[in-house]
Amino acid sequence: MSKISPLAPERFPVMPPLAGVRLSTAAAGIRYKGRTDVLLVELGPGTTVAGVLTKSKTASAPVGWCRTALQGGVARALVVNSGNANAFTGRRGEDAVSQTAAAAVALMNCPATSIFTASTGVIGQPLPVEILTGALAKLKKNLDASAWEAAAGAIMTTDTFPKGATRTAALDGATVTINGIAKGSGMIAPDMATMLSFVFTDAAIPAKVLQELLRPAADQSFNAITIDSDTSTSDTLLLFATGQGPAHDPVTDAADPRLDGFRAELTDLLMDLAHQVVRDGEGATKFVTVTVTGAENARAAKVIALSIANSPLVKTAIAGEDANWGRIVMAVGKAGEAADRDRLAIVIGGTLIAERGEAVEGYDETPVAAHMKGENIVIEVDVGVGNGQFTVWTCDLTHGYIDINADYRS
Repeated sequence: MSKISPLAPERFPVMPPLAGVRLSTAAAGIRYKGRTDVLLVELGPGTTVAGVLTKSKTASAPVGWCRTALQGGVARALVVNSGNANAFTGRRGEDAVSQTAAAAVALMNCPATSIFTASTGVIGQPLPVEILTGALAKLKKNLDASAWEAAAGAIMTTDTFPKGATRTAALDGATVTINGIAKGSGMIAPDMATMLSFVFTDAAIPAKVLQELLRPAADQSFNAITIDSDTSTSDTLLLFATGQGPAHDPVTDAADPRLDGFRAELTDLLMDLAHQVVRDGEGATKFVTVTVTGAENARAAKVIALSIANSPLVKTAIAGEDANWGRIVMAVGKAGEAADRDRLAIVIGGTLIAERGEAVEGYDETPVAAHMKGENIVIEVDVGVGNGQFTVWTCDLTHGYIDINADYRS
């Protein structure tokens, strides 16, 4: 594993046990020796599930399985492996998922449609499914309600630290818990969620309502981050609700105001996990916030913000601590969305450096240069045509990204 990112949190959060969820990990040797690479999560009877999955046209076999299983809305187990994405593996990939599900069914005594799977790692290599299924029986014996950090570690690939978050929310007078883990470091430009993220709550919420809560929360968080503009074949975000927490009256409508607190905490938790993914961007040394205002609408603002965030020229300028705002102008222009060149304004680190289409007269670069030396970079752009706004998060582009990805399969 690479040296821990300089942007990493100080520690993994303290995540409490959650009624109806037990976890277990193993070092099965799917690709690497001596590191955990399989995760089994047992979910209590009655657990409901929602999810958003990659829109990639070359999606992995586990994504296809989950897409079908989500139609049932119930879950009893989750099986995840790292080291091999089981993507672009044809019929063998689909058979591997079926065999994995069958092995889990035998252990959990449940329908195959309530088994969820996910894989991450190298694309195009057959998954050694016998190694994976052979580890499940031992995993079942070692299930532990407190193994959150181990679970987050088992799903990592080029990640340098495990990612977790926890929140509590008031729901109809009861206090429910939400725990989540995620992995992601490269191949991050989500078109649904992030590479892999699994979120659990002890609230009792029907699958349909969960889905209506999850989609907008994902759009504000995971779908608003980018590391390298590359969308994974394996993007999977699943939200499970065990219903085994403190009792509360039934919730049947996502618009129910009793869900306001839960919705806010779920979104905040997903935002936390998404930001951790950016902070673990391959080779990253800067966490970058890009906010675009004055666009035709929110969609246009997002397109422009991503154009800035994905620009190699912008990202390398940030890595070099160079306040080269001309590159931001370039990225706005190439986005293809409406922008008024002569009303464009750019702010970096709170300092206005360009407005009305030109540099601010007497602009002093000193405070901006100081800002660029920090770890948290803030870029604000107003394109002067409307009221649309959107914020995305990214990281800088350093030689470390090249080093990691040039050697990834070796």
